[in-house]
Amino acid sequence: MRTKLSVNINKVATIRNARGGNNPDILKVAKDCELFGADGITVHPRPDERHIRRDDVLALQGVLRTEFNIEGYPSKEFMDLVLRVRPSQVTLVPDKPEQLTSDSGWDTEKEQLFLREILNDLREAGIRSSLFIDANPRMAEFAAEAGADRVELYTGPYAHMFAENPEAAIAPFLKTAECVKKLGIGLNAGHDLSLENLKYFTDVITWVDEVSIGHALICDALYMGLEATVTAYKKCLIK
Repeated sequence: MRTKLSVNINKVATIRNARGGNNPDILKVAKDCELFGADGITVHPRPDERHIRRDDVLALQGVLRTEFNIEGYPSKEFMDLVLRVRPSQVTLVPDKPEQLTSDSGWDTEKEQLFLREILNDLREAGIRSSLFIDANPRMAEFAAEAGADRVELYTGPYAHMFAENPEAAIAPFLKTAECVKKLGIGLNAGHDLSLENLKYFTDVITWVDEVSIGHALICDALYMGLEATVTAYKKCLIK
């Protein structure tokens, strides 16, 4: 099995919004990422629309040929949007509206009843679901109990420790990934994954279904160009 690459284009929208207008063109960037080999496109529309906007989500729906992954907190407005768009996957995150970025996973035990209802709505709509969780087998177990199709491991702690001690950095993620495999649900990963740490992660945890990468990839593209960058990230995923 080859791990798929979903490119998060939020940062591209941030650049566009800084000056208004449509430069860079979000739709063109998304289509180019697909052309250059990306297996999917990820967006995270936030209530203040500080990067990806609701209109972007609706426009992307009509042009993408690969998988479309929409991340976000399951507010009524968010759920109305994803149930209208019906993307390939919805990744639920526990972010507060004012957060700059996702920095922790769901407490899937505490939020069990809330998540169960949301996940059921996604299932009835034919949308694959994923819950953003920390590297904790217990959180994976309760995610499966709530009805999640996949979990996405929050890899920020792994990335921060990687340069100092790769084996220690990945240990809790490997333990959680092994639990996920036993539970029979899918496994995604994302946050602060980069050309420096991605290959090691997927070489050790070979059954990762998908990684979602935005910030590091877009930063690399400023120096390497978008096509070369997508190609480089894809090479990291070759077993």
